[in-house]
Amino acid sequence: MRHYLNALFLILGLFLTSCAGSDVYQGNWKATDADGNKFAIKFEQKNFSIKDDQGKVTKYEYSQNSVKIENSVKTYGMHLSDGRVYNISFPLANDTSKGVITLENNDIIYTISRTSYISYKDIYKLSN
Repeated sequence: MRHYLNALFLILGLFLTSCAGSDVYQGNWKATDADGNKFAIKFEQKNFSIKDDQGKVTKYEYSQNSVKIENSVKTYGMHLSDGRVYNISFPLANDTSKGVITLENNDIIYTISRTSYISYKDIYKLSN
């Protein structure tokens, strides 16, 4: 019986996460790419926008297709309407205020923070 309940919760969780984005990452983010360029990213339930330092805004539609927690790292999978797959990961336990956006192969696209522009190295400096 216990195995059936676990399977039911897993299926229910997959169904619920295949639609709108998680509240964990919805909202406004300050983002930095590998070259140090700064962006503003805003996640909503089914779309997000990226604004560059020139003010150009690009919008994307997405659906959340996975949630994974491994060794206290939370990762949310996103499937964009054009077929690309991204992940949003929060590498610090109990801290969803800074993280990374990666490609499916884990190459980092952006480092994100709710409060400031940070690099990947800064994520771990801030945890000390």
